[in-house]
Amino acid sequence: MTSRLFGLGLLALALPAWAQPPTALRLGAAGTAPHIDGRLDDDAWQRAPVHDRFVQFLPADRQPARWRTTMQVLVTHDALVFGIRAWDPEPGRLVAPLARRDQVKSDQDFVTVFIDPVGHRRTAQYARVSPAGVLEDGLFSAEDDAEDSAPDFDLQAAAQRLPDGYSVELRWPLAALRFPHTDGAPWRVMVTRNIPREQRTLDVSAPAMTKSVLNFIAELQPLEGLGDLVAQVRERSFITLRPELTLRSTTTRDDAGPTRRTRKASLGAEFKWRPRADWVVDATLNPDFSQVELDEPQLAGNTRFALSVPEKRPFFLESADVVGPTQADESGENRSLAAFYTRAITAPSWGLRATWRGAGAEATALHLRDGGGGPVLRAGAFATRTGVQPRDSEASFARGRLQWGALGLAGLVSHRDFGPGLTTQVAGSDGTWRAGDNDQWRGHLLLSATTLSVDEDGGVGRVARQHGHRAWLGWRHLDADWFANVNVEEVSPRFANDNGFVSQSGIRRASLFGYRRLGERQLLGVDMHESELTLKLQETRTLADPLLGVAAQQVVDRLFQPGFWFAAARNTGVWGHVGLDSYRARSGGRRHDTRTLLLGVESNPGEWLSFLMAEVEWGRRLDVEADRVGTGLQAQLEAKLRTPLPGGWWLEFEQRLGLGTVDAPDGRRAFTDRSAQSLVVLHLSARDTLRLIHQQSHTTRREDAALGLAAAAERQRQLALMFQHRVGLSRLASLGLNRASARPGLARGHELFAKLTLGY
Repeated sequence: MTSRLFGLGLLALALPAWAQPPTALRLGAAGTAPHIDGRLDDDAWQRAPVHDRFVQFLPADRQPARWRTTMQVLVTHDALVFGIRAWDPEPGRLVAPLARRDQVKSDQDFVTVFIDPVGHRRTAQYARVSPAGVLEDGLFSAEDDAEDSAPDFDLQAAAQRLPDGYSVELRWPLAALRFPHTDGAPWRVMVTRNIPREQRTLDVSAPAMTKSVLNFIAELQPLEGLGDLVAQVRERSFITLRPELTLRSTTTRDDAGPTRRTRKASLGAEFKWRPRADWVVDATLNPDFSQVELDEPQLAGNTRFALSVPEKRPFFLESADVVGPTQADESGENRSLAAFYTRAITAPSWGLRATWRGAGAEATALHLRDGGGGPVLRAGAFATRTGVQPRDSEASFARGRLQWGALGLAGLVSHRDFGPGLTTQVAGSDGTWRAGDNDQWRGHLLLSATTLSVDEDGGVGRVARQHGHRAWLGWRHLDADWFANVNVEEVSPRFANDNGFVSQSGIRRASLFGYRRLGERQLLGVDMHESELTLKLQETRTLADPLLGVAAQQVVDRLFQPGFWFAAARNTGVWGHVGLDSYRARSGGRRHDTRTLLLGVESNPGEWLSFLMAEVEWGRRLDVEADRVGTGLQAQLEAKLRTPLPGGWWLEFEQRLGLGTVDAPDGRRAFTDRSAQSLVVLHLSARDTLRLIHQQSHTTRREDAALGLAAAAERQRQLALMFQHRVGLSRLASLGLNRASARPGLARGHELFAKLTLGY
């Protein structure tokens, strides 16, 4: 496999590079900053240059834009202000509900501004605004060709519905941009417009954009007219202080002890200081992260490995791209989590972080104290052992990256100290090489040393220092007809990182995911805007692990999944594959052949039912705990409904359901795993919301005396009700109730809380 990848790399070097100089965008100077109300009637807009060379990207690229869109950019002493005008011959069909921040999705009309103040088109900050003035913002990574909406910036946006469309004003403070102090490349920008009718259309301001480029920000346009502003602003210092007060009353009880009641008032703060353009210093003291939105439930009952969850806490999201990629690739893997996984930090009491960004380099370092209580993982080839973190640990992490043209190399160090003799250290390097316009190589090498172990019962203890390594090399290719993502990796048996996420070790794996584009087709009278044939291949084998008694060269999994995907009207996607796979549940056990059929569909059916997704995999599935194969399924359903109410209110309702089953040889149900999450949000205004989340999971197993499996049932429920008043990122008031219960043990608890955050 390695020799083949090397040969593919030589072939990529021989491919001719093709690039078209992007069209530049010019700024206008605003003597007086425009009032941000969504109306483009200020005098400054009448004088600003107008850009109207929008072209279609979806469903077919480089086609004339369906309807006219114009954009203008003004520069003031402390901000860039974007003015965007979107014409629409049927303005009554604009889809623009009131929604939560970061919930402006493809089922809605919107415009998006991508801005890269570093100028290298590796990362871009983005802001998306709907005709209702709802905002979504975040970071777009060129390496992953994916956006991450978790980071929030202190932006101001407004929109106005017009008789022939809508208009948007977006104020982007220069303090919210991250750019080098010296030797920076020209800033780059791109604006897009989404039109979700029977056929979704996406128009872009970059005429050279095609679907064959490796990432969506490859053709960002230079921004001209900044003059001396960058030189002036790069020396300015900006300081933000966000104190917060939380009042909490908590009651907990279980059948093993008395009821416990606590009342607590806590004062915390977050501090951000940008001494100049290329430096940002963040500090947090006694932060209250408990009101972060509940994580989406995941089916976890019939798996041997721990599951990761995304980061949502503000302190960890500053310049998240400098820490490393945050999104999974097309195969569902996010290998950068092995280096640093912020959710391994569970309850920090204080933290300090500094980030620097130069023209050809960047770096970040953080140190914090964690109250602990979260999971600590020790992975093997067939399962992950999970224990509870010792309390009051200290965590440190640093990563620096150098960029030489198409080649980027980074080094990192990580340290976790849990107290007397319990430490874990990781050091390593990762890199990216852009081999032309269609090929990208990535990889990393991480070395670990730890004195902390987890036994079979979840007990955490001290051992003699254990060493391990993790190596990975990946190749990604994309052109007009083909896509391929090939990865080879090796994780030694004792590799561990308590500041990272390591769910499997002691393995060597090779995988491929690819597709062949077939273009527009018609199937059973349905016009398919895009169609693809897909293929996933994977084989995982064990490395020798005498400590756990695992012999080398055992096949853990072997996947062969040919499939398809196509897109149709109303942003509908349909996919499926046949799974001709095999798995081994335990070392020395039998390798089981599984045969499954997966079918999935997602769509934006209409304004009321804005999103619907359903996926079902059925067939002969592996029952991990019983170490056998039985008929079963795994299914998930997600639906989003939005509807206006009298008085200008809006109601959001989201429902997620998950179901996994496996039958015993006698045809009776051996195992069932259910999960559900209901979310109801009542938008009283653009600032005031009432939110209810109800979440539950239920796992049951039938007794099987022949295998020594006892009957078991576990159930968890959580309910959160919260009223929130929000003004941008600077002012936030919350009042709410949380309730939770778990079985076995009949553990129950509830809390009342009030939280006030102010920004200065």
